[in-house]
Amino acid sequence: MSSLVVAVLALFLGVVVGAIAVGAFHASERRRRERDVVAPTIGDGAAEVLSVVGRAYVVVDSFNGVVKANPSAYAYGLIKGHSLVHEELRTMAERVRRDGVIEEAQFDLPRTPMSGLNIVVHVRAAALGEEFIVLLADDRTEVTRTEAVRNDFVANVSHELKTPVGAISLLAEAVEDAAEDEDEVRRFAQRLHKESKRLSALVQDIIELSRLQGTNVTVKGSSVAIDSAITEAVDQNTLAAESKGISIKTGPPSGVVVHGDADQITMGLRNLIDNAIRYSPEGTAVGVGARASEGVVSVSVADQGPGISPEDQERIFERFYRVDSARSRQTGGTGLGLSIVKHVFSNHGGDVAVWSQPGHGSTFTVRMPIDESALADVKEKEVE
Repeated sequence: MSSLVVAVLALFLGVVVGAIAVGAFHASERRRRERDVVAPTIGDGAAEVLSVVGRAYVVVDSFNGVVKANPSAYAYGLIKGHSLVHEELRTMAERVRRDGVIEEAQFDLPRTPMSGLNIVVHVRAAALGEEFIVLLADDRTEVTRTEAVRNDFVANVSHELKTPVGAISLLAEAVEDAAEDEDEVRRFAQRLHKESKRLSALVQDIIELSRLQGTNVTVKGSSVAIDSAITEAVDQNTLAAESKGISIKTGPPSGVVVHGDADQITMGLRNLIDNAIRYSPEGTAVGVGARASEGVVSVSVADQGPGISPEDQERIFERFYRVDSARSRQTGGTGLGLSIVKHVFSNHGGDVAVWSQPGHGSTFTVRMPIDESALADVKEKEVE
């Protein structure tokens, strides 16, 4: 009886072990087949075309999983891992898959959730074979910003030109009506002269700003002595300063040379000094000085004017922005002077900054890289 039990148990154990072995074999085969499954591909021809389109691209499968993408798509923040980040793009791909129609749209999308910066992308989506959707994206952020700036500029120019032109028209009518009153004619004529000067200055600033935006000083520039540019800018403002009893004090020469356009640099410094004179009380002083440090020259223009609030300091370099519109009309400012300064020194690889406190005046500082090669040439000639 015991031998029979042992035989039954042995048979049972054999069946169990066999079943486990068979199950393990099938599981192993299944895993091997899964490993051997090749992920869907888009084909060599399509991949080659996408590699030369010059745009960011993403290819997604029927579940909107990313099959292929180039580095630009990741740089634009369109992809995270193997998924499209933005719901707008997923919805666009689904519509193309459903309707079989090519779609185009422009989106303003966050580049990354943490940065707070957006990117404007023009996206074109189309079917790629029966299984895939390709999305081609072009960064239009800078183009969109430029168009907005241009539209604002045109609107502002139109508004700014209307004011003096309208005033001249009204004053001309007033002169005509008061033809027999010499005192009135003389008074209106003076105002006509003032408005015509304002209009002339505005047109000139617009022309200069337009010219600045089309000049490549890196290619067309030459060596410019900063001390000479400062002297010329001061001379051009001497009459305006004397008319208000303002003295312009300059610091010691720096001996620095930069690479650029001498007329542009002089114009930029002239505008800074002119701005300081316009907003300084009569009988005060405007200081101009240059210093060199670590391959950069800094030129500062300081005044004793009313100062600028912190919120206005962030915007004063915008075109036509004025801290006090009424005061700007009295001083004859066009609202383009500081914008011109910014463009001039940006063209020269530099920048402009302001320090100011209400009631304590303002100091504007421009910085440019020193032309080390020109300095070396000067030193060699001095040695000879």
